[in-house]
Amino acid sequence: MNDLYNPKPSQIVMYVTEYCPDCRRARRYFDENKIAYLKVDIDENREAANFVISVNRGNRSVPTIIFPDGSTLVEPSLSEMQTKLSGYAALNS
Repeated sequence: MNDLYNPKPSQIVMYVTEYCPDCRRARRYFDENKIAYLKVDIDENREAANFVISVNRGNRSVPTIIFPDGSTLVEPSLSEMQTKLSGYAALNS
């Protein structure tokens, strides 16, 4: 799975923890809008946790969402997700 630690993955990759309410909100938004993504739990994958820390300048911030265009959303608000993902939702409908 090359996409796990790639700053420009071939698919959307969402780094999460199970206990994080922002992660649950982001996953729910993606699922409700049928936007495909690869979920990676950083509590279960030390290398993924280290990747998230490197992307976020030393912070273990989740959700961290990496897009194929190289852009990143970190702990995004609902409106930030809607803005970024409006094109993705249209592609999957």
